[in-house]
Amino acid sequence: MTASLLFSLSTFMFISAVTPGPNNLLLTSSGANFGLRRSIPLYLGIMLGMQTMLLLSAFGVAALLLLYPAIHTGLKVLGCLYLLWLAWKTAMSHYKRLDTIELTGKPTQIYQGWLLQFLNPKAWLMGLGAVSSYSLPGSLYGYSILAISVVMLISNALAGAIWLVLGSLIGQLLGSRRAWFMFNITMGILTAACVPLIWFG
Repeated sequence: MTASLLFSLSTFMFISAVTPGPNNLLLTSSGANFGLRRSIPLYLGIMLGMQTMLLLSAFGVAALLLLYPAIHTGLKVLGCLYLLWLAWKTAMSHYKRLDTIELTGKPTQIYQGWLLQFLNPKAWLMGLGAVSSYSLPGSLYGYSILAISVVMLISNALAGAIWLVLGSLIGQLLGSRRAWFMFNITMGILTAACVPLIWFG
């Protein structure tokens, strides 16, 4: 892969990863509600899920979505329901300060972050877009997929860390119940607002 192609791929991946979407909103909310350490499973689950989407796109499973539109529609419906459930869970999070010794509540688990990617249209678009635009033909295909995978991993790690740290900093600043309530409601609404993008994005 040439330097110019690698630069273009890196730019595409980072911009796609860092822009607001379900993953980044959940990382921000988790960072604010549970802190950095307890949000690591969600962070890792998202990165593993994105790698899974890339490999599925690279090795043809994503073609089934084009061949059988009903499967695609079903995934969209499931994605909407899952996002709405996450939005509700986010909006209804209980008040707690991050500087207390014992935090209550259960952060999103690694498998939930991974599962979200199967229902996340942005994940599919990143995988399909990267494979269709940056993979190389013939014997170089496998090497180009490996390069895309590494770039995606680095991009998602950096972008996710930015949103997670931002959420953690916000959590430290939310000292009152009212501020906490408003933040969680706002994050819930923003997560729910991602639902129309599944159909019209």
